[in-house]
Amino acid sequence: MTLDEAILKLVAEREVTDQSAFRDLLKRAGHAVTQPTLSRHMKKLGIQKLAGRYQRMEPPPVEQPSFTLTRAPPNLLVIRTRPGYAQPLAVKLDLQRPEGVAGTLAGDDTVFIAVTPPARLKAVTDAVEALLMGTIPA
Repeated sequence: MTLDEAILKLVAEREVTDQSAFRDLLKRAGHAVTQPTLSRHMKKLGIQKLAGRYQRMEPPPVEQPSFTLTRAPPNLLVIRTRPGYAQPLAVKLDLQRPEGVAGTLAGDDTVFIAVTPPARLKAVTDAVEALLMGTIPA
């Protein structure tokens, strides 16, 4: 059994509440790992602590959510989308960072985009819309 398989099995079968206990259980299963190695594997597998115990989290949805894009002059754009989709949209924008985007702030269903300089608002609006519509590769 690989380390990843052992980690997934432990998460599915036991209520593991801290990484030292996780490491002990893995050691008993024949996998002596350091804390940084365990952390890297947990991140890769999508395992996070939720409600006091480690659990495998479902990956974020891959579908492109519907959205509305509104200009708020002089230098803000506002994206409204379905609940739970604002942060993935902001991450996509942060990774692509169209020229003129100073930064993003995301809530549950709203993303604010700061544009600099304000004269770039129209160009940034077009770039953001193209990126989110999928006409620019992500």
